[in-house]
Amino acid sequence: MIQTYIAYHFNIDPVEPAREILIAELGNLGFESFEETEKGLTAYIPKSDWHITILHEVQILNSGKFIILYDKEEIEPVNWNSKWESNFEPISIDDSVSIRAPFHEKGKLQYNILIEPKMSFGTGHHETTHLMVQHLLQLDVANKSVLDMGCGTGVLAILAEMLGATNLDAIDIDPWCYENSLENVRVNACNNIKVYQGDASRIQKNYDIIIANINRNILLQDLGIYARHLSKDGILLLSGFYQEDIPVIDAEAAKQQLKIDLILERNNWVGVRYIKQ
Repeated sequence: MIQTYIAYHFNIDPVEPAREILIAELGNLGFESFEETEKGLTAYIPKSDWHITILHEVQILNSGKFIILYDKEEIEPVNWNSKWESNFEPISIDDSVSIRAPFHEKGKLQYNILIEPKMSFGTGHHETTHLMVQHLLQLDVANKSVLDMGCGTGVLAILAEMLGATNLDAIDIDPWCYENSLENVRVNACNNIKVYQGDASRIQKNYDIIIANINRNILLQDLGIYARHLSKDGILLLSGFYQEDIPVIDAEAAKQQLKIDLILERNNWVGVRYIKQ
C-alpha cells in the first residue's frame, strides 16, 4: 500500500526563530519532511503516524511570542509526485556529486546520480542528505560493506557503490521508497545493491559502514541494533536531527561503545560520524 501523507501549512509571524523551533518540535513527533515557505512552513507526516491531537504536544503553538496559524490537507501520492517533479532542480555537492532527474541535462561531475524524484526522501536537496553525501566523499569505502538504513531514494547507497563499495544493502520501511530505490538502483546501473522493505529488524549481518539518515526518535530507538551490526572499528553515519540534539544522541551512542569522530553542520542540521570502539 502506497503511503498517504498529511500536510500542515503554517503561517508564522515573525517567521524566525519560530520556524526553526517548530521544525525541531514537529520532527520529534514523526513529521518526516519540511518545506520552508515565504510565510512559514509546510510539514509532512505519514497518515499512519498522524492522530487528531498531534499538534497538542507542540509547545510553540501556545507561545505568546509568535502568531502561528495553520491548516492541513491530505496529500495523495500522485499529488506529492507532481509537486516533487515541478520543484525538483539538479544539484551539485562539493563539486564532486551531481544529482538530477531524468528531465535534466546529464551532469558533468565525477559522480553523476540519476534520481526519479517521486515522493521518496533523499534527493540531496535536504540538508541531511547533503551532509551524508559529504561524509561519504571523505571516507574510503572501496571494497567495504555498506548499509543504507532508511534509504529513501537509495541515493546514498548508489553513491557508495560509485565510490567503490562492493557489498551494499538498502532498507526502508515505506513501500513507496522501497519501489523507488529499486528503480533508482536500476537506472544507475548498480550491480552490488540489494534493496529490502522493512525496519531495523531486517538487518541480518555486519557492515563496515552503516548510514542512518532518519529522525531523532528512530535513531535513539535503533542505535543498539546499528552498533551490534557494525564491524570492529566500523563507521556509523547519523543524520536527521539538529545541533541541539547531539547530547541526547551521543549519550545513547556512548552506551553502545560508539565515539564521535566528526560532526558536519548545515543550517543547524548535523551529520555525525561515529566509530565503533
